Parts: sequence; C-alpha cells; structure tokens
Amino acid sequence: MSDNRADQSTHGFATRAIHAGQEPDAATGAVVPPIYAVSTFKQDGVGGLRGGYEYSRSANPTRTALEECLASIERGVRGLAFASGLAATDTLLRTVCAPGDHVIIPGDAYGGTYRLFARVHAKWGLEYTPVPLGDLDAVRAAIRPTTKLIWCETPTNPLLGIADIAALAEIARGAGARLAVDNTFASPYLQTPLDLGADIVMHSTTKYLGGHSDVVGGALVVSDAALGEELAYHQNAIGGVAGPFDSWLVLRGIKTLAVRMEKHCSNAAAVVDLLTSHRNVTHVFYPGLPDHPGHDVAAKQMRGFGGMVSFRVVGGESDALAVCERATLFTLGESLGGVESLIEHPGKMTHASVAGSELEVPSDLVRLSVGIEDVDDLLADLRRALG
Repeated sequence: MSDNRADQSTHGFATRAIHAGQEPDAATGAVVPPIYAVSTFKQDGVGGLRGGYEYSRSANPTRTALEECLASIERGVRGLAFASGLAATDTLLRTVCAPGDHVIIPGDAYGGTYRLFARVHAKWGLEYTPVPLGDLDAVRAAIRPTTKLIWCETPTNPLLGIADIAALAEIARGAGARLAVDNTFASPYLQTPLDLGADIVMHSTTKYLGGHSDVVGGALVVSDAALGEELAYHQNAIGGVAGPFDSWLVLRGIKTLAVRMEKHCSNAAAVVDLLTSHRNVTHVFYPGLPDHPGHDVAAKQMRGFGGMVSFRVVGGESDALAVCERATLFTLGESLGGVESLIEHPGKMTHASVAGSELEVPSDLVRLSVGIEDVDDLLADLRRALG
C-alpha cells in the first residue's frame, strides 16, 4: 500500500469512496482505473509474478482497485469482490465452517440466504437455527458448542428488523464464534459493522454500492488480515470472482454512494409519512419510526434509516398484488438499491423460497426500494397505487 493510500484512512467517507484504490493510472494518468479485460499476464520469468498478477481468477488490477476501495469504506483490512452476494456468502461459509458446524441466522433472513443454508449447505452437513436476532436472550439460548458463526442482517429483508451489532459481537466472542453482518440494506455510508465489533461484512454490491441496476456482484470485508488471507485462498479456489467490467461498474457506483444515500433516506422518510397515515395500510416497517422495536438500536448504530420500506395492506394478498400492479413510477421488479424506485410482493417474488418455512413472510406485505426521483412524483404514484 502506498503512503498516499495509507493517508486516506483519515479522510471522510465520500473522499475515500472516490479515491481509495483509485490513484491515477501510472502509465497514462487516467483518473479512472482502466478495465483490465485480460485473462492472463506476461510473467517476468518462471514463478516471478509481475505486480502480483498471473491469471485474472486469482487477481485482476480492476478488481484490486475495487477491493481496496471496499476495505477503505468499510474500515476493514481486506476486501474481496465476488460475482454475486451469494457467491460471497458461500465462500465465507466454506472458509469458516465445516460439516457438523452450526450457524445462527436471522428469523427473517433474505430468501436467497435461507435457500443457501436450507437447500445447499444443509446437504453438506452445516446446521443452522433461525433466531430473531433482536432478542439477545434467544440468540444466547441458540448457541451450541458447534456454533461457528452468527449470520446477521440489519436491517433485515423484507421486514426491516434491527439487530444490535455490538451486542451480537460480544455474544459471538464469548462463544468462540464469529459475527458476519450482511450490510447490504444499510450500505457502508449508513453503517460500519466492523467498527461495532463484527468480524466480517458481506454486501450484495448489486444493490446500493453499484446503485444503478446494471451489475451483479458481491463483497466480503474483514477486520483480521489472517482471515482475509484464508478467504482470498478460497475465493481463488472456488472461483466466484467479480469480472473486470463488473468491478469497474461497482467502483463507479461507489463514487456517488454518499450523495445517493442521503436522497434515498430523505425520500423514504417522506414515503413513510404517507404510508403511516393511509387508510389502506395496516402496518409500516421502517426503523426510522419511533415505535419500531429496533428504533433506538438503529439510531445508535446507523447514520440514517435507509431507503427500504415495507408495509401491509388492508385487503390481504389480493390487494397487495393490486398495489404492486397499479404502481407505474415504482417499477415492479426484484432487487433494490438502484436510483430508480422499485415495488415488489416478497411472498411471491424475492422470498418465495421461504414459503411454508418458519421464515415465511406475510402474504399482504409489499416492499419498496425508494429511489432518488423527485419525491412528489413518488408520493403521487403511491397514492394512486393504494387507491
């Protein structure tokens, strides 16, 4: 790491997001890292790597730039970029767990994460227990001698549950386990779990980090260099790495993360004001609401309350589906965290994989990813959709 990069550790978030790992190109002076669309690199003799590069699965300069930036904005010592958030999660589980080990997961985990545990890693012999992570006594009660990892999402997807990261880190340490935090919903602009004691942070960089619904990717950031080396070994051995163009797109998105998150948060707050007073809405899930059970914890560990909002409607599943279909500016679609606003029905879309399980979501639930459009236009669209 150059002295210039080391000095950047004292800079503010937006400065690090724009500059970390992104010095002007030494050959041309280009201020944006080049896309190294290359699979192999000329070596300076047998076994003599040129700048640490030999084959782009193992390392690629564009991916290196992204990984250095990720480490900086999450306040970690090592960042690793993957082809998707689930590729990152799978690599983490195969690195820190073994058959017969046990993991605690959120009681309302993301459907894709649940599917990975229930349908893939369970066959490998990895055991898991869903627990409401906001209930610390329940977390303590679920700890086993074989527990190697607490997997935390905060806020959760799609019910916006909040977990106390610092308290979970203490529980994990006491049990000889690690704490991993899926920080996708908050983004490193709003929350830095490593500063609160977590061992690993995971992102679907598809979402707020990329920010423009044009890339799929994932990331891991760690606070321990030795764990970073283990993860890097498995990243290369398993091979689910981010390609150079995808890395470049995520790096470009990160540059505007700070300003985007401010707008996501302010627009979401206005949407919540509308929903909480609407006659066709029975409940709103948003950690910024004072009556949200995790509000105090969220206010303590987050810089803002985010751009994700979920709500339940009066008429049950049929009305929830109708709201999704009537919206026009809110695009009906999966994913989240882009500049455009999205609406979806979790029970039949992103969380269909948990139907019939203990993680099943309410059928009258609608989830919004509030974008950065003019807020008056978003509110008018929701009023029409809600009838």
